[in-house]
Amino acid sequence: MFASFVIAFAMYSRIPMPRLEWTEKNMRYAICFFPWIGAVIGLLEVGFWHLCGSLQLGSWFRTVGLTVIPVAVTGGIHLDGFLDTVDARSSHAERERKLEILKDSHTGAFAILGGIVYFLLTSGGWSELRGEQLGAVAAGFFLSRSYSGLAVVSFRQARKKGMMASFAEQAQKRQVRWVMLASILACSAFMVVLSPLYGGLATVTALAVFGYYRYFSYREFGGATGDLAGYFVQICELSILLVLVLAERVVNCL
Repeated sequence: MFASFVIAFAMYSRIPMPRLEWTEKNMRYAICFFPWIGAVIGLLEVGFWHLCGSLQLGSWFRTVGLTVIPVAVTGGIHLDGFLDTVDARSSHAERERKLEILKDSHTGAFAILGGIVYFLLTSGGWSELRGEQLGAVAAGFFLSRSYSGLAVVSFRQARKKGMMASFAEQAQKRQVRWVMLASILACSAFMVVLSPLYGGLATVTALAVFGYYRYFSYREFGGATGDLAGYFVQICELSILLVLVLAERVVNCL
């Protein structure tokens, strides 16, 4: 289990980990620990929020820090998938051509535009967030990765080779699927207990984005890939943030 933990954090984060051999045995349960990278991000977000409050730092500095923390922890691995997917989907090409674009190491104009829009929306959302929604947004980093891990062992793979296909092939799918379902339920319950309104909205939003992920990945790409998984994680987290910000404003207007 420790080896699986190390592999998950070494692959999907920049957190220093000891070197281990990536054998089939060591990779069996690596996906089970993927959501805990989100837990680290969530804790850092909450900690930074309170640190800025204690030091009376400006809202702009706080916004920038909260926007950068997930990228700093992950090294941008999910953001890379997001940008590749934006390029592929924006091409409106045939399925095979879209899959080729996902593998292309060059950055297209649509990816750059998509990245700019993403960071503008993320920073805008953080700048408008209030303390009562912070817990649900922070827990969303765990929830998004739990759904992503479920997709790895449940969705059809668009390609037989690649990062996601490799993890899916080596994983003990039945056990990992149950762990991911338990993680989703536990995190969702935690969010609802923390805030019935905002936690409930966050869980519904994550489920809706997960459904959309399956729909467009099957329809446009023939299944899931590592890049599409990164796209889902980024969109899920952004959607939770924006939905809760808008919900708070609607509540205050009623």
